[in-house]
Amino acid sequence: MSAASSVSQSLHRRSERRYRSTRVESSVSQTRQASFHSAQITRGMKASMHSQKGEEEVMLTPLPKTVRPICLAVDKETEIIGYVVPAFRTSHAFAREETQEESVGQIAMRSLFSRQAETVVVKRVEKKTREMTMRESADNITLKRKLLEREEFQRKMNADSLTHHPEFMVKPKSYTVWENQSVTLHCTVAGWPKPLVTWYKNNVVIDAKAHPEKYTVESNYNMHSLQIKSCTFEDTAEYTVSALNIKGGSTAVSTIVVKRFSEEELFRPARPHGFCAEYGVTFEAHIVDKFAVSFGREGETMSLGCTVIVYPTVKRYKPDVVWFRNDVQLNPSKWVSMNWSGDKATLTLTHLNKEDEGLYTMRVNTKSGYNSYSAYVFVRDAAVEVEGAPVAPLDVRCQDANKDYVVVTWRQPAVEGASPILGYFVDRCEVGTTQWVQCNDTPVKFARFPVTGLVEGRSYSFRVRAINKFGISWPSRASEPVAAMDPSVRLRGHPSAPWTGQIIVTEEEPAAGVVPGKPSDLAVTEATKSYVVLSWKPPGQRGHEGIMYYVEKCISGTDTWQRVNTEMPVRSPRFALFDLAEGKSYSFRVRCVNSAGVGEPSDPTGEITVGDKLDLPLAPSHVVAIRLTDTSMVVTWKVSQEVTQEVRYYIEYSVVGSNVWHPCNNKPVKGTRFVCHGLHAGETCVFRVKAVNSAGYSQSSQESESTLVKAAIAVPSPPRNVTLLERVKDYMVLGWDEPELSGGVEVSGYYLDYRTVKDGVAGQWHELNTKAVKERTYKAENLKENLLYQFQVRAINEAGVSECSVHSASIECKEYTITVPGLPHSLRVQEVRKDSLVLLWEPPVYQGRTKVNGFYVDIKEAAAPEGAWRGVKEKATSKTYIKVKGLKEGVSYVLRVYAQNLAGVGKAAELPTTVLAQTRPGTHEIIVDVDDDGVISLIFECSEMSAESQFVWSKNYVEAIDASRLKVETVGGKSRAIFTDPSVDDLGIYSCVVTHTDGVSSSYTLTEEGLKRLLEISHDHKFPIIPFKSELAVELLEKGRVRFWLQAEKITSNCEVEYVFNDNIITQDEKYTMNFDKTTGIIELFMDSLEVIDEGTFTFQLVDGKATGRSSLVLIGDEFRELQKKSEFERHEWFRKQGPHFVEYLTFEVTPTCNVLLKARVGNLSAETDITWYKDGLEVDDEEKLDFTDGVLTLNISKISRKDAGLYEVQLKDSRGKDKSQLDLTDEGFQKVMNEVFRVIANSATEMSVLSTEHGIVLHTSVVYYSEELRVGWLQKESKISQSDHLQFGVTEEQLWLKINAPTEKDKGKYAIDIFDGASGVKRIFDLSGQAWEEAYTEYQRLKAAAHAERNRARVIGGLPDVVTIQEGKSLNLTGNIWGDPVPEVSWMKNERTMESDDRYTLKFEAGKYASITITSVTPADSGKYSLVVKNKYGEETGNFTVSVYIPEGEEGAPEEEKK
Repeated sequence: MSAASSVSQSLHRRSERRYRSTRVESSVSQTRQASFHSAQITRGMKASMHSQKGEEEVMLTPLPKTVRPICLAVDKETEIIGYVVPAFRTSHAFAREETQEESVGQIAMRSLFSRQAETVVVKRVEKKTREMTMRESADNITLKRKLLEREEFQRKMNADSLTHHPEFMVKPKSYTVWENQSVTLHCTVAGWPKPLVTWYKNNVVIDAKAHPEKYTVESNYNMHSLQIKSCTFEDTAEYTVSALNIKGGSTAVSTIVVKRFSEEELFRPARPHGFCAEYGVTFEAHIVDKFAVSFGREGETMSLGCTVIVYPTVKRYKPDVVWFRNDVQLNPSKWVSMNWSGDKATLTLTHLNKEDEGLYTMRVNTKSGYNSYSAYVFVRDAAVEVEGAPVAPLDVRCQDANKDYVVVTWRQPAVEGASPILGYFVDRCEVGTTQWVQCNDTPVKFARFPVTGLVEGRSYSFRVRAINKFGISWPSRASEPVAAMDPSVRLRGHPSAPWTGQIIVTEEEPAAGVVPGKPSDLAVTEATKSYVVLSWKPPGQRGHEGIMYYVEKCISGTDTWQRVNTEMPVRSPRFALFDLAEGKSYSFRVRCVNSAGVGEPSDPTGEITVGDKLDLPLAPSHVVAIRLTDTSMVVTWKVSQEVTQEVRYYIEYSVVGSNVWHPCNNKPVKGTRFVCHGLHAGETCVFRVKAVNSAGYSQSSQESESTLVKAAIAVPSPPRNVTLLERVKDYMVLGWDEPELSGGVEVSGYYLDYRTVKDGVAGQWHELNTKAVKERTYKAENLKENLLYQFQVRAINEAGVSECSVHSASIECKEYTITVPGLPHSLRVQEVRKDSLVLLWEPPVYQGRTKVNGFYVDIKEAAAPEGAWRGVKEKATSKTYIKVKGLKEGVSYVLRVYAQNLAGVGKAAELPTTVLAQTRPGTHEIIVDVDDDGVISLIFECSEMSAESQFVWSKNYVEAIDASRLKVETVGGKSRAIFTDPSVDDLGIYSCVVTHTDGVSSSYTLTEEGLKRLLEISHDHKFPIIPFKSELAVELLEKGRVRFWLQAEKITSNCEVEYVFNDNIITQDEKYTMNFDKTTGIIELFMDSLEVIDEGTFTFQLVDGKATGRSSLVLIGDEFRELQKKSEFERHEWFRKQGPHFVEYLTFEVTPTCNVLLKARVGNLSAETDITWYKDGLEVDDEEKLDFTDGVLTLNISKISRKDAGLYEVQLKDSRGKDKSQLDLTDEGFQKVMNEVFRVIANSATEMSVLSTEHGIVLHTSVVYYSEELRVGWLQKESKISQSDHLQFGVTEEQLWLKINAPTEKDKGKYAIDIFDGASGVKRIFDLSGQAWEEAYTEYQRLKAAAHAERNRARVIGGLPDVVTIQEGKSLNLTGNIWGDPVPEVSWMKNERTMESDDRYTLKFEAGKYASITITSVTPADSGKYSLVVKNKYGEETGNFTVSVYIPEGEEGAPEEEKK
């Protein structure tokens, strides 16, 4: 035992370092039993493991026979904290650790194929007492129970688990409520598939659709509710809710008891439903300003919003606002953003795509309950890039992702384009890059495609494009990124429960180097014409390293297996095979491979014939369209019973007669019912439905019956405000307001009920009238005096009878004794606009002691207190209508009316509803019209007409239209009231109301002044005058022809015209040519020329039916002669232009370089045309100056001067004619040219610059050219400068300068040069002060000093030759002239050595100007380079010369003595 204990302790320390597990005491035999028992109860479950690398989690699998049993380690709370593996064999008493050595090749293969899995075997053997064994057994039982409970809970709540029968998680409660209260039963059901929930009352199914006024059933977000409204005694019952799915059913029962209030409890407030104890209130969430059904287009941004009012307001309390799309909760993303501003909830869709289409729900959760609102959002397709191309696919998703393989699915678009879709291209983009790569070369037909060749560990996004014969669609929205990785790794990265972990079970023998087993469950999951997808399960025996797979195929009828992926084994248990022969049959099998070798093949699949296994869906049937609103209809259909795949539906509609189909939805929907929005009221439409699945589209269903788009009719809402209008001892007159909603058709009448009230107890209701009354007043007769009565009213239309109104208060039947009038009744408003409305009422039935003589109207804002009432008018009005003006747009108002008589003012009758001051979109007003026949009429249009709508005209709001004076004609949505004989009797207010609309109405006030104006317009229409766009005018045409013309604004083809000259009708002949274009209304008269006899008045007279028109033009006197002169000139010009001629006569142009160009543009030249230039009558023959380019003749005068003045002329001549052009360049003409030259010169002047010299400062500017005639002036400080020794100015070539000699401080300031430019002058200014002066003056001083030094420096100015050649023995005497102040120093040098005066060399310097050197009897040694160096304080200079001594011929060889 001591040896065993030491081994156990050593292993235990290693176990703590590896797995952080607790100490487990166990004996060898007991450990085997406990391990076996623990392995049995944990088979297929999950546990947690703690390691140095962190927490990991995997699924447990059943243990094979060769696996060593394990033992779970638990703490006192039965939480799993680790495990131990007893290491022993059946023939050994003690555990021992075995290792297996691996070769270098095995290690290399392992790193190639897989990642090594670290496995540490912990062995602990200790003897246990009986007490410890029993405790562990109890702990294991407790652990088993908890694991099973958690597994059961997860299985029920996980929608992806196996199906299970329904179970009520929250059952409905029983309630006891008071009469007339509403109650709601709630429950929550779990089950898969989703259970069907049905409610029963006393075992009878509750049909909420048949009784919407009583029951409301909702099923939202796994919560089911039944609301029972206004409970009565009959609602006391046992209510059962049933949940049913394919696994079974479950029921829950609750009881509702309805109690009646006792007399003392009648006014006791009940405890509100949903009371929040935390805040002590009951929160009510109201949703207003709701977003409507919305339409957007792909790429746009859309915002949906509602105003949320939570009452009461509690400080720092904030409701929870949640958004859903198609019952799926939305979260913020790059496509969706949400905002809550305290009272406004907004959802923003930043970039619409068809995936965003659906039913959007905003849910407001409070502590007392919730409220929600829903509306549909439709997303239309973006415009296609190529006409006829399909639109983009949608809803791209990634399925079945593995290490190198993923299946991409999508949904087909609603619109295929101008031709059917041929297929789809799938693109991928690696996350982190922007490059999209096409995955398939050939379009795929099905809406799913396996993408292979992915790199393990990298993430990808995918998109899809559709193609037809016209082009390719826009790409779809990219899918969510998906990582190419093993599903088990993905599962470990997303643990399903925090308390579970992975148990790694090791085999008895080490698994390294073990050849993997064969895969199992090989099956063909997809088979199309394009590809086949195989899937399988990995083998159980695969070692600790990863494995890869080889796929093999075999053609049916052969025994040859061919490996498909020889070059690259696949890592995923999925594989897609392409390039299979369609129609052939294949079998497939898979082999595993790792570093140890290739395993045995799997069982082959059955023979698979290549082809589409997924069939197109069948077309839906029985398409029915049901009216809903003015812009929407409900479409239902039936599906085929043979549907095996998921099918969704697209709905299309077409306006009858258009043959154009439009999609109702751009995102396919489930189910067999859809509400189509965006229709137009009054159109007749047909509908059809087509199904779509992964294989493609079905055929379109048969068209539904044609249906008119209009609102469906319903029973009206209850009447309102039952009031007493008059009462006598045995009868009472009652009044009430019309229902708020008419139900889409006219309310045909009303029924009244009454009951008596005795001692505060109401009796049974009795009918008051058996025949419906049309008026909203009724005289209840045969009543008993001094008895209390209550009344209620019901409205009736074609759909049925409404619910009863709220009954009136208890009214005692006795005669009125008051003297003031009763209540006005039937208050209503019309013509509501943003700043006005019209209020109408009926006078009270009870007049009082005297007759009613007026009415007062008060108004206030709805939100204002009672003290804010104000009178519309100070004085009473005798009319029963009033127009209220001065309203604020967007503000709601309430109004009330009082009646008065001589005794006083009665009680107020208040308008039953508030009125919002706004002008609705599409509102039309009554317009007055006068037609071509002079008929005056009033026109009113309405775009919200329903089939039952009618136009009702009235005068002064109360009088019926007199058919003898006003005739009403209505066609479609337009009504016309025609005056038969307008007169002052027709003055008044004309109003029109459209029934069965939301208050569409308008009015027009016909005043005396307005009637007078209309009668004038009518007269003009009865006796019309043809209007003219242009009155009669005259213009000259080519060749001097004269055109008289006018244009009528509006004529018919029957219009005739007469041409009149001086009251005589003229007709077409040689002199006159006429033209009348009736399409444009242009009338023309042409004359070749004007003669003296043509002076007078021309008139055009038009007759078009009863309309006439007349326009005249007077041509006499100077006006006629001027026109005649211009005609002759144009005629002459036309003949001139038949030969060579000048298009533009001779003119001049000055170039930027101041060359003067004489130019003329010519036309109609020929090869024989002679062009000659003349100056002062002499021909110019200088070819260099002449040019002819692009029809322009040019004579170039460069550097023009007075000698160039003269008369210039150009002549054109050939056989067709001649022409000439002159330009006078003398006197004024020459000066005009020079002025233009001066302008160019002046504007070419550069900015003024400064230059310093030894004499002073020079200011200068440059021009392109200078002429002696150019006037130039210099200014200093705005004063003209005169020429002097100090200030000199002049011109050097093209430079204009001003010299300031010996400048001083007085010369500072601004200098300007004024250059004449032909008109005024151009100035260039330079400010010679400040830094400019300092720099210029400093430079002048420097140059002046340098010049002085240069003038006075020492230098040799002459007298010395360059080379002296002298015969030997002769004497040499040279004198150099010297200059310098002060007198320079003189020295002589020979061959760079200083010379001194001696017997041979005599050096003299005389008079400070002459330096001489004398050499007596020169010898060859005296040859060399001599220098005269002069030097003073300003510098030095050297005069060089060369002396060459030669020996005469014949003496060169004589002895030295002889030479001497």
